[in-house]
Amino acid sequence: MASYQVLYWREIPSLVKASDATGEVSVRLPQRFHDAIDEAAMQAGATDTEAYLAGWHWGPVQQRPGTAPEVAEAIAADLAASTLLSTSPDPFREP
Repeated sequence: MASYQVLYWREIPSLVKASDATGEVSVRLPQRFHDAIDEAAMQAGATDTEAYLAGWHWGPVQQRPGTAPEVAEAIAADLAASTLLSTSPDPFREP
């Protein structure tokens, strides 16, 4: 069993962190998520460091069967497959 958390900028996922008895691993989501975060930050006017950093938060700690690497990869893959992003003004709106 592994514990995991998702790091978000506002509501956009960025990273999955998982840990078990053997250690901790992190898996970064695909580049399109980071591009969407940058775009959303610019549109929100969060261009200074303080405003940008204020948007980051961890989701709740959750449990899932598997090793930390398996869980981190699986959650990252699930998020990548299920989250719609585009380069439109609203990164969650379908193109």
